[in-house]
Amino acid sequence: MKIIVLGAGLGGLTAASCLIRGGFDVEIYEQAPQLGEVGAGIQISANAMHVLADLGVKDRIMTVGVRPGAYVFRLHDTGEELQRFNLAADHERMHGQPYNQIHRADLHEILAEKAMSLKPDVVHLNKRATGYTESASGVEVTFADGTTVKGDLLVGADGLKSVVRKKIAGDVPATYTGDGAWRITVPIERVREPHLEHVMSVFMGPGGHCVCYYLRGGKLLNFVGCIETDEISEESWTMHFPKERLRQDVKGWHPAIQAIVDAADEDGCFRWSLHNRPPIRDWSTKRATLLGDSAHPTLPYLAQGAAMAIEDAAVLTRALQMEKSIPDALQLYQRNRIDRTARVVETSTFNRRLFHLPSVAEMRAAFADRKEGEDRNAWLYSYNPLKVELS
Repeated sequence: MKIIVLGAGLGGLTAASCLIRGGFDVEIYEQAPQLGEVGAGIQISANAMHVLADLGVKDRIMTVGVRPGAYVFRLHDTGEELQRFNLAADHERMHGQPYNQIHRADLHEILAEKAMSLKPDVVHLNKRATGYTESASGVEVTFADGTTVKGDLLVGADGLKSVVRKKIAGDVPATYTGDGAWRITVPIERVREPHLEHVMSVFMGPGGHCVCYYLRGGKLLNFVGCIETDEISEESWTMHFPKERLRQDVKGWHPAIQAIVDAADEDGCFRWSLHNRPPIRDWSTKRATLLGDSAHPTLPYLAQGAAMAIEDAAVLTRALQMEKSIPDALQLYQRNRIDRTARVVETSTFNRRLFHLPSVAEMRAAFADRKEGEDRNAWLYSYNPLKVELS
């Protein structure tokens, strides 16, 4: 069986490695002229680490990643702690794999090298897909350069602007959340006191929240700030915005946040507009399917977007191994992913409201009533895509 994967992002590369190891012939087609990834830190919990460990890349991830001691929720200005639950030690003990915070570019490099170690010529660059046709016997993809390629199955791992998604599901409405998401990374030696402890810190306040954690063995500090604004800009991680605008957005926030922003490069501040897309319930045809953001784009309020793409890759591979026909396999894959990924999308959307409650009293009350760690351990982190029963 020849499988065409569109997109050499985290999901596409993971899918290629899983599928090749599963005995399938895979080709990845990527529109960029070279392999690489932008962005900053991402979080990989046990549910995704099961897959990465099975691929044999766990040791490399552990070398460049950071295991946070705890997840801590604080008020944005005073730093008052509202809730804390243990992560690194408890997470691995409960779920069998560690919780890692890693630079997206580092993980992308690891996954690209893994895929190419399994098949050296697996990735084809400068190949922007413009459409595809499907028949009873296979699929044919057309590229902007006029070339085509044929295969038995097409996997759309081509992100928010997916060509495959548009054909399968049509135009899915995107609603602006009201948040502009700031992204910066700074070397820790440039950050003046006070320093944040080595945990995942969420600072919350009326009108915005930010998430801070360490990368690359604690040498780099990652900051993502979601601030409410009426100014809608492009959905792009590479949109530069003036550092002074970020300073204005976090004015009055905790001194540790001010120190991180002060340490950022003048041209190293990025901001993009966050849009919500409702889950779709049907993302497969007889010869084509979706994976990752193409299938279930997720807001970054739960830190599970990359993890869901990695889970998808493992479950798709298992489904293709279990079923004799491609259409049956795609339905098995979709059936076993829709409810879980929809729950992740919806929980992430809910967290935006939770993190932006309009008063301190409401925040204190909300976190007094919630057992965030217990909830996530019960349904989110406990999932093993290599062993979950498929039906």
